Amino acid sequence: MLEQIVATHEQPQVKESIDSRTIAACQRGDRNALRMLFDEYKDRVYSIAIYSLGGDKTAAADVTQQVFLKLMTRIQQFRGNSEFATWLYRLVVNTCRDEQRKLRRFVPLADSFLSNMKSETSPRTNYARKEISDRVQVAIGELKPKLRWPILLKYVEGLSYEEIGAVLGCSKGTVASRLNRGHKALSRKLNDLRGNVTFD
Repeated sequence: MLEQIVATHEQPQVKESIDSRTIAACQRGDRNALRMLFDEYKDRVYSIAIYSLGGDKTAAADVTQQVFLKLMTRIQQFRGNSEFATWLYRLVVNTCRDEQRKLRRFVPLADSFLSNMKSETSPRTNYARKEISDRVQVAIGELKPKLRWPILLKYVEGLSYEEIGAVLGCSKGTVASRLNRGHKALSRKLNDLRGNVTFD
């Protein structure tokens, strides 16, 4: 399964953990509350950025900084109609897209992918694992953005279909359709790796 090959920067499924009082304090300009938001979400923001920018740590750090600068100036726009994490992810996605346009190149999605091979440590196994990792990275990077982002949000961040739809501004059915098309596209690209990589 794809969950088994996304490992190096994988984050646990996001659950809302910042309460409304903290958000309200941030909207009033409370620096301590802003620091709490930063501490809570910086790793998650960085994780999405590094996957979407092909493992470029410098670019991912820049995007993370941009996201929190935007958050400080735009948090007044958060009305509580969705979970704060969903609103923040939308900001992250848009900032990553801006960065990709700025770079004017198509970037791969992930820094590192691991196969579901058994965890052996021999040089031969490590080489095979790296080869599969590189192939999967390239294959995901070649997906159209509308197929790539649902894959990212589902398998890297563990979001539900509803949450992905809220972030990307589309219906649950559209998310399911794009994930299905993404799985099929990846299966075609990685057909010769069957047995090592599977997509559910």
